[in-house]
Amino acid sequence: MQGVVQRSRSDRVFDIGLYVLMILVGIVTLYPFLNVLAISLNDSVDTVRGGITVYPREFTLKNYEKIFEFKGLLTGFRNSVIRTVLGSVLGVLSASMVAYALSRREFQARRFFSFLFALTMYFSGGLIPAYMLIRNLHLMGTFWVYIIPGIMSVWNVFIIRSYIDGLPYALQESAKIDGANDWTIFWRVVLPLCQPVLATVALFVAVGHWNSWFDTYLYNHSKPNNTTLQYELMKVIQSTQSGNDNYRDPNAQQSLSSVSPESIKMAITIVVTVPILAVYPFLQKYFVKGMTLGAVKS
Repeated sequence: MQGVVQRSRSDRVFDIGLYVLMILVGIVTLYPFLNVLAISLNDSVDTVRGGITVYPREFTLKNYEKIFEFKGLLTGFRNSVIRTVLGSVLGVLSASMVAYALSRREFQARRFFSFLFALTMYFSGGLIPAYMLIRNLHLMGTFWVYIIPGIMSVWNVFIIRSYIDGLPYALQESAKIDGANDWTIFWRVVLPLCQPVLATVALFVAVGHWNSWFDTYLYNHSKPNNTTLQYELMKVIQSTQSGNDNYRDPNAQQSLSSVSPESIKMAITIVVTVPILAVYPFLQKYFVKGMTLGAVKS
């Protein structure tokens, strides 16, 4: 047929080599996760023998059953979900508002505030001053200690501002000529155009909130109603490794004695990873756009 380009042998060899390389990369990427999943679904006694690859030799759900026997996990899961959703919404909203203000060309002090915000990325008071600040703000032992102190990230502000700077400024000027104020421009013009970067930032913030446990240890360790899933799972790991009665629950400790620490750790890894994996596919297309479109200006 005319118009069909004949590919050379070297091109076909290159394509085959590329496919093989991509398959190997996929295997290397997926193997650790599949191995963790297989160990978590394998009988703990059999796991001690080793040799588990990507499928369980003796399938069982006992490892997950043992984890969820702890009474604090359901409360921690509920608080982690609320914290992740609320923290992500408020974090993205606050960062986008500040980013919009810093992107306004008529805002003459934006260079000063950008420099001031950037300083906080390199210098901090440290753990002890942060603890004293939280105590003086009367946030100790409250759920809001998870939300208010870290409600705005300067890094996220700069990412969103860079994206806004790449948008056609004529859109904002035309809206202002039509009588729209800054609030209307922000909600009806800028935010709809910033969906890719907002989804990217939302994913960053959500993962940070979901994986956080140290703030629970510092500020809410004595408040069972304000515990988080990661903190409770950390206590489960400590219980399996040291045998300490972190839960003061003899039944739970006796339950853990029938499973191996390795199986419990792998089951915990799956429990904390699956929710994020379930959310990521819905944000993937926005994630790719948000990481690239705001990075280069023409």
